[in-house]
Amino acid sequence: MHAASLTTASVALFSSLALASPFQGLSYDVVNQGDLGTSYRLYVDLDAGARLDAVYGNSQHSLFFTPRDGRSFYQNANGGPTSKEINSAFFTFVPSLEWDSYVSIGALYQNGDPFADNNLNNIGIDWSSFENGGELFTDNGSWFVTPNDQQGQELNGRVFIAQLTIQGSQGSLYEDLDYMLNLQGKDADGNTWNAIGLTWIPA
Repeated sequence: MHAASLTTASVALFSSLALASPFQGLSYDVVNQGDLGTSYRLYVDLDAGARLDAVYGNSQHSLFFTPRDGRSFYQNANGGPTSKEINSAFFTFVPSLEWDSYVSIGALYQNGDPFADNNLNNIGIDWSSFENGGELFTDNGSWFVTPNDQQGQELNGRVFIAQLTIQGSQGSLYEDLDYMLNLQGKDADGNTWNAIGLTWIPA
């Protein structure tokens, strides 16, 4: 796996923060650029000792990832919508699987890497449009882990939440994607925090 060595960009995405929240913003890395498009990894940036437990949408604040201007998400037939379906042992045989578009919390793949295992769950999300390259949307769904799952813990100040490979990409996530999401987790003292209605705010 060579994604980390191919990282070419890391850009902070700023949103309004709740007072005393461990949430510091969102960031992304570009991990691959090629015939399939540009592969971005999205992260939640947190204070040391904090964790992320859920990414969600509800009737007040929906969740969506929408490719801009006719672009689409690359979806590999051997993958799935979450990291639970991404078997990194297959990358040798199906190299393009490595750049599938999917969501997660912490764990990159089915085996849990860089954690010991992957206990990701999801509820209430219709993945059909996303799996066909289109919008991921929910106003009553979530992907999540329990507070006991190690993969929700920040690692070097970040928690991985999605890999999105955008076909027809311009090489800038700001140019390629519209999004909105909501987050819930715990700070280093075990207090629950929320970040609501996160979206692009131009510099």
